[in-house]
Amino acid sequence: MALKIIDHGSREYQQMVKLRDDILRRPLGLTFDPNELEEEKNNLMIGAFEDDNILGCAMLVEESSQIVKLRQMAVLNALQGKGIGRALMQFAENLARDHGYRIITMHARKNAVGFYEKMGYKVKGSEFTEVLIPHYEMEKPL
Repeated sequence: MALKIIDHGSREYQQMVKLRDDILRRPLGLTFDPNELEEEKNNLMIGAFEDDNILGCAMLVEESSQIVKLRQMAVLNALQGKGIGRALMQFAENLARDHGYRIITMHARKNAVGFYEKMGYKVKGSEFTEVLIPHYEMEKPL
């Protein structure tokens, strides 16, 4: 498995959008807005690949000079629980450190909180609804 930064608009990026649509959006009856995808060009996008096929992805979005937000974390359903998410998170954390960020924050789906807690993230605040489902804000110092 190779972990790499994905360039906006590239073939890998198109695979990333499809994966996110399949895993995160379509099951909720949601789709991507083209303007939303265009705004992603300023984000750090990462993917896990086997040969030329995407296995998982995530995105880092700058919140401030010290804080970066993890968004759109997704792993192929058939490969969840096989270490791909953990590898993506470690890669994302290293990238964030390399870019000078001190904290990673996220809005984690309720069903993924346990995974992030194992990675050292802590829940901040109460449950809230985002994109129709329960979430928690979580963060981790780098």
